[in-house]
Amino acid sequence: MQFLADVELICEECRGTRFKCGVLEVRYHGKNVHEVLQLTVREALAFFVNVPKIVSKLRVLNEIGLGYLRLGQSATTLSGGEAQRLKLAAHLSRTDNEGVLYILDEPTTGLHFDDIAKLLSAFRKLLEGGASLLVIEHNIDVIKSADWLIDLGPEGGDQGGKIIATGTPEQVARNTQSHTGHFLSRVLNGNGQAKRPANGASKPAGPSATISNGAKTPPAEP
Repeated sequence: MQFLADVELICEECRGTRFKCGVLEVRYHGKNVHEVLQLTVREALAFFVNVPKIVSKLRVLNEIGLGYLRLGQSATTLSGGEAQRLKLAAHLSRTDNEGVLYILDEPTTGLHFDDIAKLLSAFRKLLEGGASLLVIEHNIDVIKSADWLIDLGPEGGDQGGKIIATGTPEQVARNTQSHTGHFLSRVLNGNGQAKRPANGASKPAGPSATISNGAKTPPAEP
């Protein structure tokens, strides 16, 4: 079965703004609601700098690497990783995550290397709030920051599915049967401890785990 491409028609009355003329005539600091929704999260942080309730929500989005998204962007245009991080932002605004288990499937998808440190910082906030994290990931920065690893392999796809190694990042790095351990050992320093992110953050102090696929392709790293 073949599916036709989406067809979008611009409304002749609102010209694609989706608001009535009476609504668009209302302006806040020179912008109407349509123009505000075209702002990125970073731009909106500056625009609403004097509105603490809005800034507090936007700051969380920016901290997890979603500062480039537009406020009015359709949810159907988000990648899987972006959608997961958007949901994560909603939970970061909660003060108590005691007993909550979060399961994330490759949340670093589409993230720039600089933004991965922001994502790890968000993970630490969840852990400090009492939550637990189960993350399926290939990114070496995420893998080395986990409290416990479950390495699946020996290869990917049909050639995988077996547990090759379990333990702390340091223990998995010493496992000669683990492809993930081979690449993980490259980012451990001489005394066998994981190198921490450049912002000086330490390993999360709470229950967390990462499941990695032990294919021979090296995990993503800068």
